[in-house]
Amino acid sequence: MTPPATGRVRRVVTDRRGGASAGEFDSFNLGDHVGDDPAAVAANRRRLAGHLGLPPGNVVWMDQVHGTRIARVHGPTGGAVPATDGLVTDRPGLALAVLTADCVPVLAADEEAGVIGAAHAGRVGAAAGIVPALIGAMGSLGALPDRITVLLGPAADGRHYELPEDLAAEVEAALPGSRTSTVAGTAGVDIRAGLTRQLAGLGVSRVSADPRCTIADDTLFSYRRQGRTGRQASVIWRQQ
Repeated sequence: MTPPATGRVRRVVTDRRGGASAGEFDSFNLGDHVGDDPAAVAANRRRLAGHLGLPPGNVVWMDQVHGTRIARVHGPTGGAVPATDGLVTDRPGLALAVLTADCVPVLAADEEAGVIGAAHAGRVGAAAGIVPALIGAMGSLGALPDRITVLLGPAADGRHYELPEDLAAEVEAALPGSRTSTVAGTAGVDIRAGLTRQLAGLGVSRVSADPRCTIADDTLFSYRRQGRTGRQASVIWRQQ
């Protein structure tokens, strides 16, 4: 687990080490929809909340469906927000969490406006426009693109994310800048590269990326590498 950053807005990205899960989910699996022991997932989520210094109920999870719906969060939700791939809030002390195992977690903040957002940007959702939807939702709360900072968390890297040529071309048409070639010389996509270009077009230029590739780094969960596996979390919150 990476340590929280300094400042009012904090971001954390977990890895797969140091939790209660076993087998394919060894060991810090935070996904409750992948077949892991619910008690182990609950223990892992409590540990995460403790690391953040927040009550477990203040960590807001999503029932992610690879769509473009963004939900505004006003307080603890008492469970995962249904059928949602993005969250925004202007309330301090609420942590917005994204679960991934190859998709791109997007953590965004306008610290001056006190607005944060988080999105799950897989190949389908990214091509459909989840990130413009997130930036738009943040704008409705007073965020400005030129003040927004974005972290793109660990995800499948273009060097290893192989797709059929026609599908890679389809993604490129929807998300320009994502088409690439893998280390094997086959067609591939780099969703983070495409999102960085898309964000620039939206006026968001302060974008950084965690360089780790989920497929290549076995300290991270990867669906493409393993199939049945757990999920890491990328979390953003604003201190009170």
